[in-house]
Amino acid sequence: MSWSSSGDRVAIMSKCVSLLEATLFILLLTFVSMPAAKPAARIECVAGGSAGGMGGPAKGARLMEPFAVAFDKQGNWYICEYGGHRITRVDRKGIITLFAGKEEAPDHKPAARISFNQPHGLVIANDQIYVADMLNHRVVKIDLKTNSTGVIAGTGQPGYSGDGGPASNAAFNELYAVDINRSGDKLYLTDLRNHRIRLLNLKSGVVDTIAGNGESGVPKDGGDARSSPLVDPRATAVDSKGNLYILERRGNALRMVDKKGKIWTLIGPANTSDPPRSNHGVEKELNGPKHLCVDLRDNVIIADSENHLIRKYNPTDRTTVVIAGTGEKGDRLVPDDPLKTQLNRPHGVFVHPSGALYVSDSDNNRILKMKNW
Repeated sequence: MSWSSSGDRVAIMSKCVSLLEATLFILLLTFVSMPAAKPAARIECVAGGSAGGMGGPAKGARLMEPFAVAFDKQGNWYICEYGGHRITRVDRKGIITLFAGKEEAPDHKPAARISFNQPHGLVIANDQIYVADMLNHRVVKIDLKTNSTGVIAGTGQPGYSGDGGPASNAAFNELYAVDINRSGDKLYLTDLRNHRIRLLNLKSGVVDTIAGNGESGVPKDGGDARSSPLVDPRATAVDSKGNLYILERRGNALRMVDKKGKIWTLIGPANTSDPPRSNHGVEKELNGPKHLCVDLRDNVIIADSENHLIRKYNPTDRTTVVIAGTGEKGDRLVPDDPLKTQLNRPHGVFVHPSGALYVSDSDNNRILKMKNW
């Protein structure tokens, strides 16, 4: 190509510059409009994992089968230690102390004086801690302002009685877990050996059965929850819409009771044929799951204990994905990859209002914290 004059050369160069500017502008717009990359998932140990004592850092302290955690309004958090028969407290500086239950030593006396027998879970609402004191067949309440304690459900003896009356006079049989609704006035009680889920109205003190008829069995989809059997309920969680999720260990199932009181199986053994059960997106079946919670978007987080995994179930598209664990038990911690981190029979999951997920990695005697998961 030949240029006949300097004017032609200037004109062509001007067009090239304009084209380059337009291209750069388009690229800039594209870059600005692109969604920000999601930060990589991280996992760390925040309590336990070694042999440290009370009064020191929580990270590296000696925990005894931690099964659950919960936070108070001030940012302190509490660990339910099944094997230790106690509740320990971690303050905002990361220092762990004995809060309630078994005394370790004379200089580590608990603030709240009460004895537990294999406590299995706890929740906090309105400055009150509610503890599922499993083998004492009761719910213990601890006032965080005064450290005073009291029994609000259960007689201390195994049995089944009391529906429609005061929960303090009702009998339970291995009260396995507790959960609470968003407003903090309804406590859901997993009554394992009675194959029932019972609801305690914290305002009236009255308890009633809302799921399970006392028999062990697989419920039929769409049946009335109160007249349906349950295999062995281990934990419950309620979402923002009022749906109640029930996790079964021996049943290897996730079930849901909707707002109309109808029960449905969401995840169950693939070989169950009457009625058919699906295994939506689950790479392998649940194996002895022990606990669950609901995250900030109403997804269900499951501690799949015997598979050594943490799973997330999305109720909108009914898919399940693994978010932590390798499927093989162990204690390897990979901070930048929860899917390469090994777990050992995790028994508890809790989503903090910040979105962080806390995992009670029970047989590793540690609490793990996940971000950006």
